[in-house]
Amino acid sequence: MYKTNWVWIPNWNETDKEEPRILYFRKVIELRQIPEKLEIKISADSRYKLYVNGTLAEFGPSKGDDKVWYYDTVDLVPYLVRGKNVLAVVVLRYPLEHTKGNSSIFRTQTPGFYFVGEYLDENGKLINISADEGWKCKRESSIKIVPEQPMLAPLCFFEEASGNPDTYGWMRTGYSDDDWSTAESIWLQMLMNKAASPGNLSARTIPYMKRISRKFDGILVRRESKFEDAEWNRMLAGDGNITITPNSKEVVEINAGELMTGFLKLSVFGGKGAKIKILQSESYVLPDESGTLSSPQPKKENRMDYVNGKLNGVTDIYTVAGLGKGDSIEVFEPFWFRTFRFIQLEIVTDKEPLTITGFDYLETGYPLEVKTWVKTSDDSMQKIWNISERSLKRCMQETYMDCPFYEQLQYAMDTRSEILYTYMVSADDRLARKSFDDFRRSRRCDGLINCCYPSYNNNVIPGFSIYYILMLYDHMMYFGDKALIRSYLPTIDEILEYFHCHLTEDGIVDKIGGQLFRDKNWSFIDWSTKWDATSGVPTAALSGPITMESLLYIMGLEYAAQMVQFVGRNGIADEYLKRAEKVKEAVRDHCIGSNGMIQDGPGIDEYSQHCQVFAVLTDTIGAEQGKENLLKTILNKQEYAQCTVAMAYYLYRALEKCDLYEYTDELWDIWRDMIKNNLTTCVEDPVGQRSDCHAWGALALYELPAVILGVRPTKPGFEEMEVKPVPGKLDWAEGEVITPKGIVEVAWKKEGEDITLYYKMKNPK
Repeated sequence: MYKTNWVWIPNWNETDKEEPRILYFRKVIELRQIPEKLEIKISADSRYKLYVNGTLAEFGPSKGDDKVWYYDTVDLVPYLVRGKNVLAVVVLRYPLEHTKGNSSIFRTQTPGFYFVGEYLDENGKLINISADEGWKCKRESSIKIVPEQPMLAPLCFFEEASGNPDTYGWMRTGYSDDDWSTAESIWLQMLMNKAASPGNLSARTIPYMKRISRKFDGILVRRESKFEDAEWNRMLAGDGNITITPNSKEVVEINAGELMTGFLKLSVFGGKGAKIKILQSESYVLPDESGTLSSPQPKKENRMDYVNGKLNGVTDIYTVAGLGKGDSIEVFEPFWFRTFRFIQLEIVTDKEPLTITGFDYLETGYPLEVKTWVKTSDDSMQKIWNISERSLKRCMQETYMDCPFYEQLQYAMDTRSEILYTYMVSADDRLARKSFDDFRRSRRCDGLINCCYPSYNNNVIPGFSIYYILMLYDHMMYFGDKALIRSYLPTIDEILEYFHCHLTEDGIVDKIGGQLFRDKNWSFIDWSTKWDATSGVPTAALSGPITMESLLYIMGLEYAAQMVQFVGRNGIADEYLKRAEKVKEAVRDHCIGSNGMIQDGPGIDEYSQHCQVFAVLTDTIGAEQGKENLLKTILNKQEYAQCTVAMAYYLYRALEKCDLYEYTDELWDIWRDMIKNNLTTCVEDPVGQRSDCHAWGALALYELPAVILGVRPTKPGFEEMEVKPVPGKLDWAEGEVITPKGIVEVAWKKEGEDITLYYKMKNPK
């Protein structure tokens, strides 16, 4: 046996294992001179935040699972000073029970904190500062981690906390840790298996999340306050304090200016016993017809309507210990980042006055660099672009996620769209590559992937496995990485084999799912109004198979065929294409009504826009019939289930293919309504409107550069591309589009029936 660089707190008991715990690890190092280099490796089960001399240096690790666990490499030099330095690590440990932790954060049987580092001192001596018995540790008893709601709660990181005299100032050099425990090393053969998480540490594969200091825009409304807006705003700007008298109450609502993701920080002194509630909200919601706030999806219209509406969200609670005095402040800084556009601050003081010295946040998220820009003759498209860009940024963290406020889970259908948008605006595939690997590790014994991953829970939507195939195809077209595609072919084949093994005697995909919570798998297609009662599933699923799953299988086969051809496996491509043609024939034989439209289920006289769209995209029906069917769904919206935000990308592709692209102008009204309702990000869907930030709705980031300007690859890896604008109802457009081969500058203008087009490649690679 030998020691690892994993340590944990001694006397970890059964009670500790049952609840989320916050733990502190601390080491003081003294430097006569700052070393030229001091890179450390760090990880934890479940999460860590590393502070050096009180400054946040990094947080992580990057999300992994029970097969892969990541470590981070951090250079401490920028944070060090001559003399004593405090390395302070906050670790959040989740219990094994699923409902008592964040769904996207894995945990193992072996809790631990990992730290490896060494440096050369002024005499050239190598000093080891790795995790061992030289580190001190302590449980934080004053913070309780709670879920956001009693029932379905994917997030479990909200805090009911209070100031703790025992740990106050623990990140500073003057603090005494004499009564802290000595960290206990974890022995390799007993507890840490290098073949499994977290023993099998892998280097981080994505960039570190950005950390940008931000101030709130200011007070939006004072619900109950003795102070003027100007006084609150000076404090929020960092130019003053607010001192609240004893035994009083203040309720104010603060505007961030846009929906944000960030680490909140509240600084106070005095005020022992004061209770502070920090409610975070995406929007103001309205009373329903009965005059009360409906639940769980309150009515949303104007997101800024603070006169008629109320903030609806989640709350952190902090009880002030009164520890801050003079220059020393008491800080409440929740461990996990929060999603918010508005904050309601409710403060109830006890017998002492409370002074608030600051309330701000550290913006976080994936460091997306948007290099594409587009302008058009329609001014509304710029505003749509802006909320789309912001949505994508908020939904890019350590994984793609929908959505940052409610779930923070990476769903395959959403992710396929978000990856495309990322390629078009940045040509950055690093987070995409991680998502490919994430989903592959979620493979089940039946061949399907989990619909969302990393996830501590099983959740299968069969069609989402097909979207996974599509996202791999997109990477082929944009980056042309044969080795990557080749490595995923077994996963692709297993997915397709699942569908092949579930064909009926008639040759269509059998009933492989159904309603959420009622069937083994969920056959979610879209949040269409007509499918409200069946949780986004065509009602045909109540009695048998749904045609959409056959159409998705066809699309998966056709995209997979192109990928295996790309790596030279033409025999498999032929097999996939033959399979696809057989399923098409089966759909034509059994799923077309007397009106020529594709039915939602075989022999069921129900029709949706979705089936017509995917029948067009897969050439299951001819171009003329497909065009006629699509027009019926557009001109008779009340008769057919409509594609909403989630499916808009596919609807637009079908309209483009059928020379009906001008109809997208009225479809953009969904986004124009978002602007009218003062959204700063894209709504999940226009029906339930649960989430105000869902990046599958960031369609403009693809549509404007790829279609309106017309810059798209025609061969894998952008080896060949086209610049073929599709104007729709626009009169002109111009912009620059980033590609893996360089930036393409484009401008076009309508002149009568003709289009004058100019383009060139800038700085070709």
